[in-house]
Amino acid sequence: MSYRISLALFACAFCLSAASAGPLDQTECIAPAKPGGGFDLSCKLVQSGLLGGHFIATPMHLRYLPGGIGAVAYSTVVAQSPAQSNAIVAFSGGSLLNLAQGKFGRHTERDVRWLAAIGTDYGAVVVAQDSPYQTLADVMRTMKTDPAKVVLGAGGTIGSQDWMKAALLARAAGANPKLMRFVAFEGGGEAIRALEGGHIQVFTGDAAETRQQIQAGARLRILAVMSDQRLPGDLSQVPTAREAGAAVSWPIVRGFYLGPGVSDADYAVWSDTFAKMMATPGFQQLRAERGLFPMALVGKDLDRYVHQQVAQYRELVREFGLQTAK
Repeated sequence: MSYRISLALFACAFCLSAASAGPLDQTECIAPAKPGGGFDLSCKLVQSGLLGGHFIATPMHLRYLPGGIGAVAYSTVVAQSPAQSNAIVAFSGGSLLNLAQGKFGRHTERDVRWLAAIGTDYGAVVVAQDSPYQTLADVMRTMKTDPAKVVLGAGGTIGSQDWMKAALLARAAGANPKLMRFVAFEGGGEAIRALEGGHIQVFTGDAAETRQQIQAGARLRILAVMSDQRLPGDLSQVPTAREAGAAVSWPIVRGFYLGPGVSDADYAVWSDTFAKMMATPGFQQLRAERGLFPMALVGKDLDRYVHQQVAQYRELVREFGLQTAK
């Protein structure tokens, strides 16, 4: 009899504990890729920011769910755990571009609750240190005269973020993007090695990634950044693409979303927590150490941003005649 009572009391205590658990209890961050990439960076940044700022009591658990540059994680959360309030999922600008191209299957940007953008990087036009191209305007003049003469390269295939940057640059130069020479690599590191080796002439990568490579000894020059304004710090002397005559802006946002079934109350708790965390000097230092530039959007502000970005990406997909997934 006492054994049954003990079991009942234990079950009751467990139920009460589960019922009282809030969205910030036993938190989890899902990185939609293997360890070591940008999604991992985002999760670890927030893991440190939340714990260091005392917004959570225990370290956030990291879970890796690779596949389709975010597609597997997106589908899993929407279909299998839509109401899990203590799990956030990392996304990037690349995720939004894939949504615009229909690469997340039947799911769209309206199927999750967009939570917060914690920082951003920007596209960059990069050459080897000994390149004859001294400015972005030099590159654009050559592309306009003979698009095939400039060999561009980056990580990703046709339709990827880095390809889009190259295509936008070609279009800004007055050249047909379909005529440009673009070499696809497995990642930015491989493309940078090809640039240093003279196998490509222009790398359309990311500003923070390139800056870290330069600090590590890579012999590179950043001709322009694809931001609306000049970037802070040691990149403040690098002109924007717009200054060189190319009205091209390419932010690479990093942030998080929640499942579609998460309650308004729990969503509000997360939104408030992220807003407070990103306002702390400690988080801002962590973000800078990881090479991200300031961008803080929470709740409805991020939701509007995401929908605007996906709409713009869909327009680019149509303009460049890219095949969207069915």
